[in-house]
Amino acid sequence: MTLREASEADVPLLARLNRQLIEDERSPNPMSVAQLDSRIRRWLDANYRAIIFERDSETLAYALFRPDEAGIYLRQFFVCREHRRRGVGRRAFKLLRENVVPPGQSLSLEVLVHNEASLAFWRSLGLREHAMSFRIDS
Repeated sequence: MTLREASEADVPLLARLNRQLIEDERSPNPMSVAQLDSRIRRWLDANYRAIIFERDSETLAYALFRPDEAGIYLRQFFVCREHRRRGVGRRAFKLLRENVVPPGQSLSLEVLVHNEASLAFWRSLGLREHAMSFRIDS
């Protein structure tokens, strides 16, 4: 597996994968692929970066992140459906830690509380809960 920095040409792919991520995590986000494309472009024009994980030019996973006051904030991490349960996520996260997160800095992320598969994945990698957010929809 290799990783590479995503380019502007990768944004349509990232938007399609982001739509799958939203579906898989059962998020209430109603954005279309076109809207996600625009949002990702705005983020990449700001201070976000995206990494695509590949094997033989086939996309396996991606990560979208930005630096924050504590280290790196991982906004999105997605393993393509057909590559799950094969260690791809574990290897991709290891590459991300080795190549993106500066030594001595932390990495934080958020997981929807009802997303049991994601919670189990992150816990299996040794991440631990740090805070819980609450919200009310009007």
